[in-house]
Amino acid sequence: MSLMDFEFEGPVVEWRGPAPYYFVAIPEEESADIKFAAKGIEYWGQVPVLVRIKDTEFTTALFPKDGRYLLPLKDKVRKSAGIEVDEDLTVALTVGRQ
Repeated sequence: MSLMDFEFEGPVVEWRGPAPYYFVAIPEEESADIKFAAKGIEYWGQVPVLVRIKDTEFTTALFPKDGRYLLPLKDKVRKSAGIEVDEDLTVALTVGRQ
């Protein structure tokens, strides 16, 4: 793994707004390391990443929240990978634009 590659486990959480959104909560230690690796490529606090969960790969941007990051899970990704709320996922990600 390089300084831009990370792997961690985190729970799937649901945010209920006008429409539900789903995220993986990134642990604090990995969030701090990602913030360091993302210096110079952040935009409005968001960090572009390439993500691999199970056999699914996609691009997105991490959202900062309370000193750590949240990884948004698009419906298409959740459904194709069979991801459920409260499931603990192993996530591999690469920081940067792909």
